[in-house]
Amino acid sequence: MERPYILHMITPGKQMSPFDINMAADAGYQVLPTYSEVTLDGVTGLTQDAIFSRGPKGVVRTGIFIGGRDVLLAADMLDAARKAMVKPFVVSVMADPSGSYTTAAALVACVEAQLRKVHGTDLAGKRVVILGGGGTVGRIAGVLAQQLGADVRLSSRGGVEAAQRAADETNVRFGSAMSGVSGKGVDAIRTSIADADVVLGTAAAGVQVITEADRAIATRLLVAADVNAVPPEGIAGVGVMDSGKLLPGSRAVGIGALAVGNIKYQVQHRLLVRMRSADKPVYLSFPEALAVAREVLAEV
Repeated sequence: MERPYILHMITPGKQMSPFDINMAADAGYQVLPTYSEVTLDGVTGLTQDAIFSRGPKGVVRTGIFIGGRDVLLAADMLDAARKAMVKPFVVSVMADPSGSYTTAAALVACVEAQLRKVHGTDLAGKRVVILGGGGTVGRIAGVLAQQLGADVRLSSRGGVEAAQRAADETNVRFGSAMSGVSGKGVDAIRTSIADADVVLGTAAAGVQVITEADRAIATRLLVAADVNAVPPEGIAGVGVMDSGKLLPGSRAVGIGALAVGNIKYQVQHRLLVRMRSADKPVYLSFPEALAVAREVLAEV
């Protein structure tokens, strides 16, 4: 009898995301147990319970998925699960807290693609301002953009201290070099985007962080991308379906939430399928998500 494909789904939160459960089922996993309110210290025990019960043939059909809402904790949990493996009992692990790793990867890959297509350039040396940068998607998008050579500024409505705290925490965990800027009020936002080449909107749904008047200040702007799919648009002029649409009165192009979301969906699906079908264990985080997002966009 063939052993079923099992994906053990771990979250430090009160419940696992139904979105992720659906995605795992559609990727071919047959058994999807969930474990809630898991602490970092609890990951080792859960991992070893999952691996020792199946034998060499069973472990290749076993995986671990890490969710939650904390991008730093999820990375630590992935590392803890990996360290808990005991050869030959080794299984694949994927982290994607709140979908932030795959969303951030899709966002950055879409921006990179439009920079090349429309402006003949890339992220190296570009000033990138991320509004709502202290959130899950904003932090990881910032790390990815900075790794590609961008000068990244995380902006927070809580002011420069909150923004710098988010940047510092993320820099320490991932070895990045981002800085924080204030997004507290119109004047602060306009100051922060005045010399931006790229603006990313990763703020809360239904909140417009940049008006048309604000955007007019950003005379160097090349790309504006927004992950808010709830009206009003997070960045004025950027529609949810836009994918490289020229913004009015600007040389910049816009990328909307559903355009990013389409790539995100495909990235998460492919990573889950890769984990399920791998002959050898794989460990999947946002660098792997970015690589897959680039593959998806190259096929368009």
